[in-house]
Amino acid sequence: MSRKYKFLNKEGLYFVSFATVYWLDVFTRDGYFQTIIENLDFCRKEKGMEIYCWCIMPSHVHLIFRDKNNNPGKLLGQFKAHTSKEIQKDIEINPQESRKEWLLWMMERAARKNTNVKVRQFWQQHNKPIELWSSHVIDQKVDYIHNNPVEAGFVLEPWHWKYSSAIDYSGGKGLLEIDLL
Repeated sequence: MSRKYKFLNKEGLYFVSFATVYWLDVFTRDGYFQTIIENLDFCRKEKGMEIYCWCIMPSHVHLIFRDKNNNPGKLLGQFKAHTSKEIQKDIEINPQESRKEWLLWMMERAARKNTNVKVRQFWQQHNKPIELWSSHVIDQKVDYIHNNPVEAGFVLEPWHWKYSSAIDYSGGKGLLEIDLL
């Protein structure tokens, strides 16, 4: 693994992006978004995750965060492991999920290609952490995160995407309490 994709400074502020296997559009139902939001909130309140910026897209998540306990890789790994199990369970029991068999089959297919996974793989394994070391780089990543739904054509303004911290930076109150930059 390349040095640029590791959490080298354990006390650092990081931008991370992580996607579902095969870039599956899993986050199309409110319940799946809520699972991510509730788990981010738990990590913030109970695990020492400082969340400064976030956005959940249909197939991936963007975060700017810091770990108060100085182990961001471990914290993010725990978050991904837990949400993987929860969302798979959500998909299994959701009677409205018309893509249930296909989604679970794709996750099983991904697991067969990975010796670290037994049954199903939900998240891709890499996070591509980028340490944010200047205000210019921080502003650049915040803009990137908040404009992602606009660039994808989902909304006209960043603060219209409810699964994002853009509203918090526009004077409103979002779905997840954050630590403002």
